[in-house]
Amino acid sequence: GATNFYGADLGQTFMHLGANMLKSINRAWRALACASSVAGVLAAHPVLAQWEPTRTVELIVPAGTGGGADQMARAVQGIVTKYSLSKQPMVVVNKGGGAGAEGFLEMKGAKADPHKLVITLSNLFTTPLATGVPFNWRDLTPVSMMALDQFVLWVNAESPYKTAKDYVEAAKKAGPGKMKMGGTGARQEDQIITVAVEKQAGIKFTYVPFKGAAPAYVALAAGQIDLLCSSTNGALPFIKAGRMKVLFFGGDKRNPILPDVPSMAESGVPDHKFKSWWGLAVPHGTPREIVDRLHAVVVETLRSPAVRERFNSMSLEIVGNTPAEFAKFLVEDRDNAARLVKTSGARLD
Repeated sequence: GATNFYGADLGQTFMHLGANMLKSINRAWRALACASSVAGVLAAHPVLAQWEPTRTVELIVPAGTGGGADQMARAVQGIVTKYSLSKQPMVVVNKGGGAGAEGFLEMKGAKADPHKLVITLSNLFTTPLATGVPFNWRDLTPVSMMALDQFVLWVNAESPYKTAKDYVEAAKKAGPGKMKMGGTGARQEDQIITVAVEKQAGIKFTYVPFKGAAPAYVALAAGQIDLLCSSTNGALPFIKAGRMKVLFFGGDKRNPILPDVPSMAESGVPDHKFKSWWGLAVPHGTPREIVDRLHAVVVETLRSPAVRERFNSMSLEIVGNTPAEFAKFLVEDRDNAARLVKTSGARLD
């Protein structure tokens, strides 16, 4: 049937994306090594050579498999492993339960343990705000933001809707709850954005949560849901394969990857200025020299021309800021997330 066909086909497409991303980053590190080896980069900072992990390092992903955070974590793991940046193994651990609360609470309990790292994303704020879970971003120590992305609203390529206005009008005509809006999990950022749009457009979707981004993508391609809100990074391979089409990009500017697609502001939908982003953090209380060592690895990775080219092709805005700059961003983004959650009416019971 169509579901099996699309499921198998898009599953292969997604795996191809992850493999290509890792291959590209690996190529970038080989190029970097020609000019200055990774070991040489770290050796140039004497303080960075003072700490080495004494057991397996866990890279926590507070989200399901297949999404941008998971891809970023597995790329980091691949680099660390391939170039022996750690004398101990690094493993990726997905802890997406409770809209990521499972992963955040584990990091909170780690208390200065540098053997636990976390790929942070915007649910760092929306999850505590929408669920009341006892976690604050200050329970972490920021290392660096790695990349920024946009949220996009997209539909199956065979959908008759060409614009967000078309879809809103169809949803109103169909009646409350008739249109199915998919997402990466209950109380995740995409559901909060969905509810905010519902309130401002005067419509009501049936929200269908999935355990991560990958199954949501497959469901949209198979026609099991009508609409999906996710990051551009996740949508691109399906758009390029002709399986999906974008109704708008979040924000007030068009995306250069797909310049014909309007922005959220152009589509007449209020812009919540809510971006998708990925960063690296460690438990609160982690010694500064360890934070600096990890920050140096992130920065040198993002400086590579091949990595920059690959991230740009995925519509990611490369950042690589300092721990202090990342902390300042988190203060500002938390305030924006709070406004969005208030607009949506979350908690989302």
